Amino acid sequence: MPRGTLEVILVSAKDLKDADFLGKMDPYVILTYRAQENRSRVAKGGGSNPRWNESFLFTVSDNVAELNLRIMDKDTFTKDDFVGEARIPLEPVFAAGSIPETSYNVVKKQNYCGEIRLALTFNPEW
Repeated sequence: MPRGTLEVILVSAKDLKDADFLGKMDPYVILTYRAQENRSRVAKGGGSNPRWNESFLFTVSDNVAELNLRIMDKDTFTKDDFVGEARIPLEPVFAAGSIPETSYNVVKKQNYCGEIRLALTFNPEW
């Protein structure tokens, strides 16, 4: 059972399905590991190919082996739109210690709707 700190570097996304009819999307990402949740900054005007280059830390204390990313589009006057999600398996990073920048599929209702790029590092507790 791994224990330690998981660092997630949220780099960018590409080919996201645009949720806005007028103008470009303002995407952000909600990162969830168990009950821990972090939120990226809004990539204002990022459209279908936003860049974040942000780092997030999660405490790992059990065998939950999945990170969930929900991509949202920030709207001013209406509820934010759900763009898609990616589920990232963590077993490879627990085993290797780190995973370099990798693209993961973003899906909505089981349909491909773009890619999200991130790097992962696991620092075990000794």
